[in-house]
Amino acid sequence: MAASAITFSSAVLACTLFLMISTHSAQLTPDFYSKSCPKVFDAVGSVIRSAVSNEKRMGASLLRLHFHDCFVNGCDGSILLDDTSSFTGEKTAGPNRNSVRGFNVIDDVKSNVEKVCPGVVSCADILAISALESVVALGGPGWKVKLGRRDSKSASLSAANSGVIPPPQSTLSNLINRFQAVGLSAKDMVALSGAHTIGQARCTTFRARVHNETNIDASFAKSRQSNCPLPTGSGDNNLAPLDVKTPNNFDNSYYKNLISQQGLLRSDQQLHNGGSTDSLVEQYSKNPGSFHADFAAAMINMGDIRPLTGSNGEIRKNCRKVNS
Repeated sequence: MAASAITFSSAVLACTLFLMISTHSAQLTPDFYSKSCPKVFDAVGSVIRSAVSNEKRMGASLLRLHFHDCFVNGCDGSILLDDTSSFTGEKTAGPNRNSVRGFNVIDDVKSNVEKVCPGVVSCADILAISALESVVALGGPGWKVKLGRRDSKSASLSAANSGVIPPPQSTLSNLINRFQAVGLSAKDMVALSGAHTIGQARCTTFRARVHNETNIDASFAKSRQSNCPLPTGSGDNNLAPLDVKTPNNFDNSYYKNLISQQGLLRSDQQLHNGGSTDSLVEQYSKNPGSFHADFAAAMINMGDIRPLTGSNGEIRKNCRKVNS
């Protein structure tokens, strides 16, 4: 009996140790490629810097790709997959159609990385590093990107359409709830919303706000109305900068705009509209260092959303399609 108990205890201990080791090995880590692909950051960064230099908006687009990937079934590179006979991908989902872009740049990055270390770096990790390099290229903060994600073998149009990505018409409570659903705090949400200090938005996303809402600076609304007239279908694809002051610099102007009621999207202005996040917006508007630190921390947190690790998923050879 005693011997059986000892054997049972030993088995439990061994199993526990195995689980601990397995769990630990599955964790993302900044030095994941330190031996297998030590030049991965150089390979990604050179392509991103060139792309952003050619078109400043591309930095915002690449950052957004990482965000839209992570919120749909985790940071697994699924947003990059083209449609196949077995599934319809996420590119034509409501939040992405005529909106997400930069796939060609990710193709170029993947090609460059494959030259350095073929078959080693996942497309999901390439998205994460590209987001970092884009922010840095536009004057924003750096952070230690955690790596070790693997790529999904499928994508889901229905998941991307399910509302997990907060729409530009969101209320504050919807924003907080959507971020909490993927493990991110209200503070993370306000910091990550600061990504709207770069990039542009289509008229369809802000038409109702600039024509109908009252919590908006009158002159700002008028200036946006001229480029986004009321009849739906007229000027739908016209663009406006999310940050009217410094649209190509990753700074804290976005928060200053909110205090002046110059948030372009309804979801932007909700962050400073008499609610629970007002004080954080005010803090970031006065202290760019605080914003940068919290944004970096929030990006790390977002990158931790349900990654595929270990033997799950695969390392895609082509980011647009699963391995054959």
